[in-house]
Amino acid sequence: QVQLRELGGGLVQGGGSLRLSCAASERTFSPSSVGWFRQAPGKGRIFVAKINNSGSSTVYEDSVKGRFTISRDRAKNTVSLQMNNLTSEDTAVYYCAAGPWDILTTRIDQISYWGQGTQVTVSS
Repeated sequence: QVQLRELGGGLVQGGGSLRLSCAASERTFSPSSVGWFRQAPGKGRIFVAKINNSGSSTVYEDSVKGRFTISRDRAKNTVSLQMNNLTSEDTAVYYCAAGPWDILTTRIDQISYWGQGTQVTVSS
C-alpha cells in the first residue's frame, strides 16, 4: 500500500514562501500522477496542483497560478510544491495524493492514497 507523507508546513508572513514535499514509501508512487490539495477551516478539500508521472505535465488551480510550482524528483521519489507570495487565503492544511491523472481533478472522492496533511498558516 502506498503511504504518503507531507513535510514542510509552518507559519509564514504574508508575501513569504514555503516549500512542501511529499514523500512516498512505496516504489508504486513513481508511476502515479501526484496532486496537492488543501482544506481551509470550515471548507471542503480542493485541488491545488498536479503533476504527471514523468513530470512533463502540470495543472494548477487558478488562484495559485504564477505563485505555486509543482515538481517531482524521481530519484528521490518526492513531489514538491514551491509556494511563493503567500497570502492569508492560502492558510489551510495541505495534502498530497497519488492516483490517475484525471481523477486528481475530477473525482477527489475516488482518490485512494492520501498523506496525513501539513498545516500552512500565513499571517497577514
